[in-house]
Amino acid sequence: MTDDHTHVQEFFGARAADWDSRFPDDGPAYEAAVAGMGLRAGDRVLDAGCGTGRALPPLRAAVGPAGVVVGADLTRGMLEAAVRAGRDSDGRLLLADVAALPLRSESLDAVFAAGLIAHLPNPVDNLRELARVVRPGGTLALFHPIGRAALAARQGRQLTPEDLRAEPNLGPLLGGSGWDMTSYADEDARFLALAVRKG
Repeated sequence: MTDDHTHVQEFFGARAADWDSRFPDDGPAYEAAVAGMGLRAGDRVLDAGCGTGRALPPLRAAVGPAGVVVGADLTRGMLEAAVRAGRDSDGRLLLADVAALPLRSESLDAVFAAGLIAHLPNPVDNLRELARVVRPGGTLALFHPIGRAALAARQGRQLTPEDLRAEPNLGPLLGGSGWDMTSYADEDARFLALAVRKG
């Protein structure tokens, strides 16, 4: 396991137990982001870096009982918190690295990823791995329940031009990883970039 992985596991492992209580009002933002993905009944969707599984209930509601919902996370403590919250009833939980997913190529219709991109050790390769498991024409949603400026202010840091989530950087990054960015919103109350898997 790389140092990057160890750092991510330590960071989120230490915060897993009280993660949901720290951000209790994010539910509607998750629901709105999932609604923007255009999922249909029966679709197969991955929540990549699912954490405590806050996206799993709206994803399940979008794809219905015939759909498939999988939540993958690198941190065991986050998945255990998802189980304690009862969210394992909305999707199958996998202890897995999004850089090497134990899923068949083109087996999914969509990927939802909340707060993931800032924690990817190799963004081009990691986004390419997400593209691998999605069928051509499938959807990727990169989401955060607050925008970049609000998040930077919360963390006491400045936005920099190098930020991967800045629109001039994210479009080419996705384009080089098997995706075409179709929409981009960076507002105080949400960050949501949608992309379609290239054919």
